Amino acid sequence: MIARSRQPAIEVRDLKAGYDGRPVISSISWEVLDGTLAGIIGPNGGGKSTLLKALVGLVKPLNENAEIRLMGSAPGEVRGKVAYLSQAEEVDWSFPISVLDVVLQGRLISKRFWERFTPQDYELARQALTHLGISDLESAQIGSLSGGQRQRVFLARALAQGADIILLDEPATGLDAQAQHELASTFQKLRSEGRTIVVATHDFDCLIEHFDQVLALNGEVVAEGVPREVLTEDIMTKLFSRHFPTVQPTGEVMIHDV
Repeated sequence: MIARSRQPAIEVRDLKAGYDGRPVISSISWEVLDGTLAGIIGPNGGGKSTLLKALVGLVKPLNENAEIRLMGSAPGEVRGKVAYLSQAEEVDWSFPISVLDVVLQGRLISKRFWERFTPQDYELARQALTHLGISDLESAQIGSLSGGQRQRVFLARALAQGADIILLDEPATGLDAQAQHELASTFQKLRSEGRTIVVATHDFDCLIEHFDQVLALNGEVVAEGVPREVLTEDIMTKLFSRHFPTVQPTGEVMIHDV
């Protein structure tokens, strides 16, 4: 068997982006190969969310020479192949919508505004729920679910959409340790199927245990590489100043004060 050559799923060159003309991130260059589980770490306000939003066109570059390529194309040319899952606080959990209806939203990206859902759309949505082990929840109201279940629902929406790249902004916030590790295992499963997963996160234990690549970001790129190369005392001090985590020889992550 001839091994498949992996191609860049995400390419960023010299990106400056922010809000109201004020940059939050500058000089960002980064590459993620397809089939990679990558993490983005950094302090609050360091630009993690801004970078993810720039990748899907929700935030526009502030410099003309910036380049963003997703699977070799401009973000607007591959909308159906890229899914962005925002932070939990940006979702109205009280809205009366069922799990199945949330997942069906993933099919809207391939439709004109007047087109209705087809039997195939329902089948693809239910296949996605089954794939993530939550088919029994299809009639539940989204706000009634646990944090871990909610994340699986939105991942199912991405699968129903047909996304090859899935970007998640702090998906582990509010989850207990067991739910965080279950979510990381789900990411690994999706990666094993050839998808590219990028996660902005503060869950350093899962980075060490499950992730292939880490980008350390604080307005600019501080470091990038495999987790054990990035989660060092020197780099964590640059990122988090007084309170920083390091990886012990046992693999345990400890928080230090300086």
